[in-house]
Amino acid sequence: MTLAPETTDLMVQLRLPDDWFTVCDLSALVPGRGVAALLPDGRQAALFRDRTGRLYAIDNRDPFTGAAVLSRGLTGTHQGHPFVASPLLKQRFDLASGQCLDDESVRVVTYEVRTAA
Repeated sequence: MTLAPETTDLMVQLRLPDDWFTVCDLSALVPGRGVAALLPDGRQAALFRDRTGRLYAIDNRDPFTGAAVLSRGLTGTHQGHPFVASPLLKQRFDLASGQCLDDESVRVVTYEVRTAA
């Protein structure tokens, strides 16, 4: 079976303090897989698209190890909340809030995400 690539002119944008920043084509986001994006200030964001099409963006840096790896983590849901599990130590981060589901004292930055033509 051959899958046709999604064709769209929509771009994914993140809300930064000054303005919206275009990150990638919507077609670059495959449900269940993350994509890392370099931001203008040198930080990285991890972008995700769930199976319903909803977009999420969090800081790509794992606060437990300091490694920029969250975009490579496994995605899932816990009590109705989408999360990504760090590929290193497996802590889970809520994609909507950034809250660590395994240590309530830890949180990662989240970004508002939108699509634009």
